[in-house]
Amino acid sequence: MRADLHIHTYYSDGAYSPREIASRAAAAGVDLISMTDHDSLEGLPAKRAAAREAGLSYVSGWEVSSYAGEAKVHVLGYGCAPCPAYERFLEGRRQGALARAEEMIEKGNAYFSLNVTLADAERFHLKKEAPLHTMHVVSAFAERLGADKGELYLSAFAAGRPCFSVRCRPAPQDAVDIIHAAGGIASLAHPGRIPLGKEARRALMDALVEGGLDGIECYHSDHTSDEAEAFRAYACEKGLLVTGGSDFHAEGGRRAIGLPLFEPSEALLAALFRREGSR
Repeated sequence: MRADLHIHTYYSDGAYSPREIASRAAAAGVDLISMTDHDSLEGLPAKRAAAREAGLSYVSGWEVSSYAGEAKVHVLGYGCAPCPAYERFLEGRRQGALARAEEMIEKGNAYFSLNVTLADAERFHLKKEAPLHTMHVVSAFAERLGADKGELYLSAFAAGRPCFSVRCRPAPQDAVDIIHAAGGIASLAHPGRIPLGKEARRALMDALVEGGLDGIECYHSDHTSDEAEAFRAYACEKGLLVTGGSDFHAEGGRRAIGLPLFEPSEALLAALFRREGSR
């Protein structure tokens, strides 16, 4: 079975609907998908239905955007279901996203001498039930500047850049805890992208394992083959499940649905379908 367990839709910062994503996944020869939008499970019925229509197996997913200081540490959650703890967390993410957007807009306007508003960012926020995303703010500035939004994010809105804000972000352990509260499996997303030195990253990973982390995304579009094998060895050492996905957002980038090739283990499939089957 080929799987892609890390794909974004227009419920966060992806370009396409669940139906469009499912169609692309089927065309790519993928059998099992998860649509893992940032900070919410919103759109879950539409995502399940789209996968079913395309003849794909599906597991619910989301990606919690957490930070350790200014270091981005995302955690994927699989097999989760909305519950009171999730609803409280989601409302906190919605309110926090608005506060963070206002801070980024204030910094961006001062830095670029513009007058971008929250309403400008909201025009790119297609699914209002999900939290506003940083890239919605970046898109508003990119439109005014005539700039590429990916390049603009890296130069001005990423950690350490003049328009960055970490306001109201959960910590990595908070992400693991809310995923567990929603009945899911917590997997550390793209550890190779965590902007920490090797020793600091290892210490963070060890602490999360102690805190109940279930898996690690060894296979990701940005990982080299050596990194993938190193993370797989770590997963074996710690008894973690191995997950993988493309982190696809839109055509035209360096990421493609179904790549890197990922074939989930029997242990992972059993864990995923045990949770998904109970929903």
